[in-house]
Formats: sequence, structure tokens, C-alpha cells
Amino acid sequence: MTKLKNILKNISFELLSGSLDSDFNNILFDSRLVESGDLFVAVSGFQVDGHKFIDGAIAKGATIIVCEEFTGKLDANLTVLKVEDSASALGILASNYYGNPSEQLKLVGITGTNGKTTTVTLLHELFIKLGYKAGLLSTIENKIHNIQVPATHTTPDPVQLNKLLARMVTEGCDYCFMEVSSHSAHQQRIVGLKFAGGIFSNITQDHLDYHKTFAEYIKAKKIFFDGLSSDAFALINSDDKNGKIMIQNTSAKKFSYGLKTMANFKGKVLESHMDGMLVSFDQTEIWTRFIGGFNAYNLLSVYACAILLDQDKTQVVEALSNLQTVNGRFQYIKSTDGKTAIVDYAHTPDALENVLNTIREIREGDKRIISVVGAGGNRDKTKRPLMASIAAKLSDQVILTSDNPRNENPEDIIEDMKAGVLPPYNKRLLVITNRKEAIKTACTFANSGDIILVAGKGHETYQEINGVKHHFDDTEVIKEIFELN
Repeated sequence: MTKLKNILKNISFELLSGSLDSDFNNILFDSRLVESGDLFVAVSGFQVDGHKFIDGAIAKGATIIVCEEFTGKLDANLTVLKVEDSASALGILASNYYGNPSEQLKLVGITGTNGKTTTVTLLHELFIKLGYKAGLLSTIENKIHNIQVPATHTTPDPVQLNKLLARMVTEGCDYCFMEVSSHSAHQQRIVGLKFAGGIFSNITQDHLDYHKTFAEYIKAKKIFFDGLSSDAFALINSDDKNGKIMIQNTSAKKFSYGLKTMANFKGKVLESHMDGMLVSFDQTEIWTRFIGGFNAYNLLSVYACAILLDQDKTQVVEALSNLQTVNGRFQYIKSTDGKTAIVDYAHTPDALENVLNTIREIREGDKRIISVVGAGGNRDKTKRPLMASIAAKLSDQVILTSDNPRNENPEDIIEDMKAGVLPPYNKRLLVITNRKEAIKTACTFANSGDIILVAGKGHETYQEINGVKHHFDDTEVIKEIFELN
């Protein structure tokens, strides 16, 4: 058991009842999981207010309550702490409980609309190649060095997050690279963590179902940089006009990377081919297996981050040239008769435009681009027509299909998408709601040399329909159609 007084560092509180010498077993914010002797934090959530479940937590045996308001009956066996912000307090309490693990390794956070998963994955792989033990916290997976831990959110809750970081410390990890979503920053899931650095990739329209306006989305991303300490670094994409906004109020040391504008770390794409590209970073040429300008940005940010973490430039460049592409990110599959399918996670207008422009650059002659595109249900509806419009303009043939419809009617989502396509491009559209049939049709349409883009789901191995996740893997489907299994 742990004494309450031992986890109160950096917590401002008022003791309403009980003793700071009280013992507890676990920190919980879900009253359904509470058992006898636990500490319950009542968080004023964005969907559910935890204060409504204080009585239930006490009934299940909670002996310590941390809350913003307490209206129940005080008891001699109950300790109650009143705090100003229980969500913030939860992060600090969890960090203290697990021994402040983020202070015992170098934690780097990556935020932005596109490129987060690729960047953290590449940083994790790079630092392992450089001889370190490293942790990874991403949308696809969490890793404690080479041990996989299932990922359920882009950023875990504060208790699980600190528990994972503590395991990384125990396993001897020197670094951890972590995606920081706008949701997690807004919901204060990263409070209490000490970051050695932060990276901003870019920001384009996304998650307006949650943030409501683009300005609020930017503000949520900025929270992360506002919280960096003076001994951390803040690395921004100088080619994104919102990069400077991110670091307006940060105390961290400011650095930039870019392909077009002046930056501390300057890059350039020299050659681009189907099997890779030649880039120049700080006037050093590197051949990489990655394709496209968006990947050049990802790799440049990885390079810059490594240098800012005091790694040897020669070793970093050598390791970069040996990095493998990330599953579901511009992952290409070739058929035996010369067709190429590309699976990509592109699920925002900007990401889709980047991928299609890259394909247009590397396709040969008059070979066609056939795109299979959908949009997720119960998410930002305003990006649906934009994505369809981009696909229609930059492809020779577009098949609109189902993505993860969740609790929406797939046909309604597709109608929202079709609304964005201008009349001259309507003749390029085909609607096939069944995703497998859509992919199969695209592969049938394609001739040797043509390129099929299957966008939106990338690494995902499921399709969510009416709240149920059914197994579905774009890559598996394509290999089956190409008879490569």
C-alpha cells in the first residue's frame, strides 16, 4: 500500500476530511473498477462527470476521494481532498505514484495532424539502431523496447501512461517517443509528464467533430508546447505557417526544420522513385526507402530530433538510410502482372492530397491512378466533401466506398462525399459501398503499370460497423486479389 502524503508533490489541495497518512492500493478514475482501499479521482470529463459516481465509489470501498466538489457525507474512515482541477491532479498523482518515470528517461512528444505515427515509429527504430533501449507510444502500438503492448488510444489515460513509462524505466529504456494528440492535450492526459522535447509536424483540418473550430484545434495542439520546460527543445516545421504559433509562449529552446523555407535543419528531395528517394539533409545525401515529400518531412524531423538529442551525425545518417517503411503508410504491393497498389492511412484532405501528388510524380507516362476512398462515421463531416473533391481532381478513376462507418449509414457518408465533387469530375466517380468489392473492382480496372490507391485505413485490421469491429485488412484483401498469398 502507498501513503497519500507520498504522492502529493506539486498538488495544491484542501483536506476536507481524514488524514494524509491514509493508505491506498490503486489510483482509479473509473468508479466501476474501484475496490476496497482504492483512491478515486472524480474527473469532470467531457462526456461524463466523475463527481456523479463518488457515492458509488465509496460504496465499493474507496477510502480516499480526490475531487473538485464534495457534497456527500463525510466519514471518519474517509479521506477527502478538494482540488481546483481534478483532471490535472490525476496526471500529477499518477506520475508521483509511479515514481515520476518521465524524469528518468528522455521523453519526446510528437504532435500534428499528419505524420505523428510515422515519426515516432521511425525515432523508436532509429534509436534502437543507435544502440539504445527505447519505448514507443503510438496509435498503432505501444512498445517497451521490442515488447509490444496493445494500444487503445493515441495517448493512454494518465494512470496507464505512467504505468507504461515506469515499465520502460524498469526495463532500462533511455528514451521514449510518444504521439501527443490534440484530444490528450485538451483532456490534460499529459499533465505531470516531463518532456525532453516536442516536435510539431503540421496542422490541417481534422477532429472538428471534437474541437468544433480550427482555431480551437490549433489551441489544443499548442497546449503541449506551452507546457515544455526551459531545458527541453521545441522543434517545428518551418514550412507550416502555424508552426510559429505553436511556440509563441513556450519556454523551450526553439528549433525548426524545413524543405522550402529557412530552417535550422534544412532538407531537399533530390530524386524520387517508386522504390525510394534521395534526400539531402544539411548538405548530406541520404538514400532512403521512403517516398514522397511528406515522408521527407518526417525523416527530416527524425534527423533533427536525433541531433538535438546529441547523437552523432554520421551514425544518424547511416541508420536513417536503413530504416524500413511503416506498415500502412504508403505501403506498396505489386502484382505479378505489373499493377501497383498503395495502402495509406490518409484520412484527412491534406494527407490524401499529399499521397496523390506523390503518386502523380512517380507514375510512368500516361499510367492511370485509381483511388479507393472513404470517410469515417461519427467524425468530422466537413472533411468528407473535401476528400472526395481532392480524389476526383487528382485521380483518373475514383471509387467512393465505406471506411469505418461506425454508427452512421455508409450511404449517407458517401453522399456527403459526393457533394464536394464538381460536375466536370463526376464521370470519374463510381460508388461501391462494400469496401472489399470496391478494392476488387479497382484492381480489375487497373492495367499493367497503373497505380491503385486504397486510402483511409492503412494499418487498421478492422472495419467498425454499428459499434462492432469486424476483421478487415486492406493489405490482406489486395494480396488475396493479386493472388500473392
